[in-house]
Amino acid sequence: MAELTGAEPAGTGMRVLVVNAGSSSVKIRVLDPDDRLVHSEDVPADRGRPDAGALAAALVRTGPVDAVGHRVVHGGPRLRGPVRVDEAVLRELKELVALAPLHEAAALATLRTTRDALPEAPDVACFDTAFHASLPAAASTYAVPAHWRRDLGVRRYGFHGLAHEWAARRTAELAGPVPRLVVAHLGSGASLCAVADGRSVDTTMGFTPTAGLVMGSRCGDLDPAVPLWLVEHAGLAVREVADALDHGSGLLGLAGVADVRDVLAAEADGDPDAALAVGVWLHRLCAGVAAMAAALGGMDALAFSGGVGENAAGLRARAVARLGFLGLRLDEAATPRATGGAEGDVSAPGAPARTVVVHTREDLVVAGQVRALLARGAALPTR
Repeated sequence: MAELTGAEPAGTGMRVLVVNAGSSSVKIRVLDPDDRLVHSEDVPADRGRPDAGALAAALVRTGPVDAVGHRVVHGGPRLRGPVRVDEAVLRELKELVALAPLHEAAALATLRTTRDALPEAPDVACFDTAFHASLPAAASTYAVPAHWRRDLGVRRYGFHGLAHEWAARRTAELAGPVPRLVVAHLGSGASLCAVADGRSVDTTMGFTPTAGLVMGSRCGDLDPAVPLWLVEHAGLAVREVADALDHGSGLLGLAGVADVRDVLAAEADGDPDAALAVGVWLHRLCAGVAAMAAALGGMDALAFSGGVGENAAGLRARAVARLGFLGLRLDEAATPRATGGAEGDVSAPGAPARTVVVHTREDLVVAGQVRALLARGAALPTR
């Protein structure tokens, strides 16, 4: 582990390894003290679980690092900022696995592998839920019994917070100050966030990441009576229903494939199921953007991020066309350039609200949180 010299406080000048355990791969990124990306590698994973040996070998290839930052999806009611990982934190995260089954178990597995492979480097957990800790009570509270809310922690937590935080920051760099921003983070998982002056005030995901928009294999918003009816009247097991809602629904349930690219190709070939899937996806997206704008009292910009948001220019154009009543208009000449990971303001000149494409960099947010936490020498308050 590299040593820090002179009067430089601990946590600054650090080479940070960022580990992002997703559903199909574990993304490994190393950022030098100037936030330059010096190593990048993806380790394949099956439902978020990589082969431990392959992950350990990839960690060795990163070279020496000063600290490890982990993207963790769910922090629950207590973990509302980055924390140094110890056994107590690991136990708390284990209790949250049921709330984010696609990601929390994967994060725990990678945490343990990293701690074994790099025992000298401090591990810091950075939470997707933390950015939404600023949600006002009216947005975070469900209309359910008080016991559920006060004693069982049932509330809207929100997710994709690291991506939403980056999109808000980057949009301001690309398009200037944006007091009222809606971020559409669209990938295999997808969510919207209403950002007022850099703070989350509403979002589409809720108690778990299953809620909100239609996703690759997740259903999004659903009448809560449907799972109960399936168990009580259709004879399905609880685990079977839960697995279907996360792994067999969304675009997969509608069109038979989860990848937006495959759905769009099938739609172009005249497949009616694919056409319906795209229609449902767009309907939920546009309705959600309008709801986020209402939470903000208007909208100054809409930022698209995530694999679909960044690369599916045709879907962006169809969504923006439906949202013209919010002041959005695309510059048709600029739109083709904002593909393949490119970024930029793709608004038509004079459009009342801006449309911006942002390349997601959760690794930069995680690295910044790691350095800030270790510079203070203590974890942020968790209550």
